[in-house]
Amino acid sequence: MKKIIIFLAVIIILFGALAFVSKMQNEKKMAGGNPYDKDTLDPATISQLDDPNYQNLVLPEKLEEMIASKEDVTVYFYSPTCSHCQRTTPVVSPLAKEMNLDLLQFNLLEYEEGWDQYGIEQTPTIVQYKKGEEVNRISGYREKEVFEKWFNENSK
Repeated sequence: MKKIIIFLAVIIILFGALAFVSKMQNEKKMAGGNPYDKDTLDPATISQLDDPNYQNLVLPEKLEEMIASKEDVTVYFYSPTCSHCQRTTPVVSPLAKEMNLDLLQFNLLEYEEGWDQYGIEQTPTIVQYKKGEEVNRISGYREKEVFEKWFNENSK
């Protein structure tokens, strides 16, 4: 019985140490730059902080301001935990750069109010706003050619 207690104590200590190291790594990443203007972030978001495909973020207040001022904007609504987003982002982010498009990225995991506010039913979803009004959207994972055609049709 004594061996079992010692074994369980070692396991608990190991899990505690692992949790501590993980927390410290996440805090270190956030100290390098947290563009979300929040004190805590989901671990899936933290893992994307250094990813070059997730660097054109837009905060909810800024997006509201842009739409209210009738700016033309294209917004990529995504969630870091969405498997379709994980496949789509490496396609659309570089494609937008190649096409010289300003594709703003809205993280729905961190700002859940965006689901209802912008009528998002699934991720990923790209929405084009012109003069403050939604004019088109595309949802789900698609091939690069489909996104390229959509960007060409909606960026003019």
